Amino acid sequence: MGNVLRSLYGCCCKPTTTGDSDYLGPHGISASTVGVSALAHDLFNFENTSQVPEGLSKHVQSSKKAQAKWYRKLLEAWREAKPPPKTPEEAARLVIQTLEGHQQADVEGLLAFYGLPLRHTLIQLSAEIPTSLPEGIQFELHTLPVVAKAVGDGDGMTVYVSTADPRESEIVPRDVLLAAVKRSKARDRTMANKHHQKIIDSGYRVINIQNEEILARKYRIRLRGIDAPEMEMRYGNEAKEELAKLVQGKCLRVLVYGEDRYRRVVGDVYCNGIFVQEAMLKKGFAWHFKAFDQRQEFATWEREAREKRVGLWADANPEEPWEWKRRNKRQG
Repeated sequence: MGNVLRSLYGCCCKPTTTGDSDYLGPHGISASTVGVSALAHDLFNFENTSQVPEGLSKHVQSSKKAQAKWYRKLLEAWREAKPPPKTPEEAARLVIQTLEGHQQADVEGLLAFYGLPLRHTLIQLSAEIPTSLPEGIQFELHTLPVVAKAVGDGDGMTVYVSTADPRESEIVPRDVLLAAVKRSKARDRTMANKHHQKIIDSGYRVINIQNEEILARKYRIRLRGIDAPEMEMRYGNEAKEELAKLVQGKCLRVLVYGEDRYRRVVGDVYCNGIFVQEAMLKKGFAWHFKAFDQRQEFATWEREAREKRVGLWADANPEEPWEWKRRNKRQG
């Protein structure tokens, strides 16, 4: 537990300057890391000293003794969380669920102390992971952990699937397997890189995960049923960052329906119990792509985000990506 918290704190808790517009809370860290890193730091400190953070009493009503009880509960909840919170939303839910029954003012004050989302701002996700393949599914993928730079925009990413997967093991080209063997036996880095490049050119890669080398196949994923702003559009970067935040470091389950004209597999993506398309629609970072998907729940999730004016719906009349692409194609 201590190692996990220490790792989170060391990697994420980086002070910003006082002029940083992303500054939140008393810990002086960026908006993208404030919830997890600050809470991880204070839980790690409490585990070793039994001391609650200085300054918390300015945000809550209860005594230091009561605060210590909260941190004991939160420490236990963090230990039991699998995986532990990695985003401000996940950290906020852990706090709210763990301190259920405590005074609302104290819970809200604790959340505000860490710059975490308050209860009324959290998006409620409802979609369940299918226990069987829905109609129209061609196959499913179980990916290796996704890296943030593999997310290209708000509705697409690159993922890798281990060739140890039964489906993948049957279709690995012989020349890829031979190149992988030659790479592992290469006596110098130059030859190893030469064989690895042949593997990469064939749509595969050798990935090192926890000191284990894994031969994996590359897939480009297009999230089915949604369309996020293009990177050149307003909210394009925000949509990409939101998708990266959802999937970074996580293994995904992808239910594949087919392939688009760019040879990307089109599918529904699930991540740690979250239906990714639902999250993107409810947070206002994508449109329901009605031309290719008629699911009523997608239309409902888009309408809810529009009514709450979250994400791109903060603008009065945001331009649809398909219209933007049509207009820019004509201009080009």
